[in-house]
Amino acid sequence: MEFSKYPNLRAHERAVAWITFECNRGLAENTLHAYARGLEDFFTFCQMRGLEIMRVGRDHVGEYINALRQRPLPVHARPSAFNQAVGLTNNTINQRLTAVRRFYDYLQEDGLVENNPVRRGRYRPHHPHGGERGLIPTLRNFPWLPDLQQWQQIIAVLQKQNLRDKLLFALSYDGALRREEVCGLHIRDFDVAYRLVTIRAENTKNRRARTVPYTEGTGRLLQAYLQQRIRLSRQPGALFLSESPRNYAQSISSAIWSKTMRRIAEQANVPQFTPHTLRHLRLTDLARAGVDLHDLATFAGHRSIDTTMQYIHLSGNDLAERLAVHFPPPTDNRLQGLSDETAARD
Repeated sequence: MEFSKYPNLRAHERAVAWITFECNRGLAENTLHAYARGLEDFFTFCQMRGLEIMRVGRDHVGEYINALRQRPLPVHARPSAFNQAVGLTNNTINQRLTAVRRFYDYLQEDGLVENNPVRRGRYRPHHPHGGERGLIPTLRNFPWLPDLQQWQQIIAVLQKQNLRDKLLFALSYDGALRREEVCGLHIRDFDVAYRLVTIRAENTKNRRARTVPYTEGTGRLLQAYLQQRIRLSRQPGALFLSESPRNYAQSISSAIWSKTMRRIAEQANVPQFTPHTLRHLRLTDLARAGVDLHDLATFAGHRSIDTTMQYIHLSGNDLAERLAVHFPPPTDNRLQGLSDETAARD
């Protein structure tokens, strides 16, 4: 793993050793970078406060949490549901604390520190999800989804983009693919006869392979892009290649796709739109179409339908229509007497 992006972490020998250990045991690259970002942020805080990493206490962790809650956010990083300008979300804070806690676990196991300053979660036997209560509560808000006008704005800008970016967008939506999954696709992963694509286990978040379909329109984009790709490279391998002189004919990274999508979103005046929005939107569209929840979980590559539910954003109208279908008329009549009496009195 490259440490050049994390100067404070790189300067700490034990931190480098821990990240290297996690890398050697096969953790996903995204997880490694999430840990590295978390430690880099925490080490920067300690440096500003004059704290020694090996002598951090629980009070210092509390100060760090408070600093995260007060941190100004750039526009593109603000939670779209509230558009707050200050304070990281609880989920992001928990992600940072997880990295710090695991690092101190490593130090404690090696006898380098006596206690871990980041308290572990406490098991709640009666919690509906059997979860643990950590330092920061985990909040589950509705994911942001574009309305029809915002979607049309995105499509209008996308139509002016190159063929590679159009195919990235289409495959991401059709298969509800994560950034790493779509950017890691190889030519051999496609079964064009049946319009299926296999997401290999090494590119998935839970290390489980799956196969998803794509639409006929996306198939036409794929055929056109394969003809274009020949001009970059005739070698089999990664589907999406860079045309940049610096990385010519090399496979693109998920960071490139995020940067591209951010530029498209800004041009469309929909800054909340990210590559992951396509995954949320696809799963919600399928749920609205009546696809079974267990089938959705398989399609999304989730181990639990609880995870799938977090991705689905059904509107009040969607729920009302489903209730009207599944609930018998007597259910709607339970309060009829109350409304009749009120109407008669008025």
